[in-house]
Amino acid sequence: MQAKPIRRRTRPTLTEQARRAQIIAAAMETIAELGYVHASFAQIAKRANLSSTGLISYHFASKKELDWAVVKDIYDRLTQHMNKAMAGITHPHTALVAYIEGLIGFMKIEPFALRAMFGIVMHGGFDYDAAAERDAVSPISAILRWGQAEALFRDFDIQVMATTIQRALDGIPLAQSTNPDLDLDRYARELVELFTLATQKRD
Repeated sequence: MQAKPIRRRTRPTLTEQARRAQIIAAAMETIAELGYVHASFAQIAKRANLSSTGLISYHFASKKELDWAVVKDIYDRLTQHMNKAMAGITHPHTALVAYIEGLIGFMKIEPFALRAMFGIVMHGGFDYDAAAERDAVSPISAILRWGQAEALFRDFDIQVMATTIQRALDGIPLAQSTNPDLDLDRYARELVELFTLATQKRD
């Protein structure tokens, strides 16, 4: 049984902030490697080298609160990565390529991140609703809309295409779970080729 958390009312100290970050990182890695169902507080504490699960409960009132902290941490780092990947791009097709390569590039440098997020979402640890779905496909939808406005992309249903592209990318962590040696560079090249052909305007 998890210890009842003792909640502080004051602002967290630097030591407490570091401990939270340590727990979040351990939770992310545990979920990614063991699967969400097996990522108990005990397993997370073991990975974080904590003496007791009570140290987790001190910072997070529940598993769901920890899940949300993991998702937020991943999302913040993914956003920073993608902002850099997309910076200075002035052409829709270049943006499409950069989006695909950028997201897969994040999976290469953060191998546990999206696998952990996938596990949390799939097992209800994060409330994924219609608004979350709109947010997920919004960046790629904007790129596709831009390409059509510039008459560089063919006439297609943006929602269908955006959802297809995003789901192709979202499915990579699942593919990695069955094939840990998945070649992400090849995966990126194939998806770029696939969606270049799918979106380009034909004479």
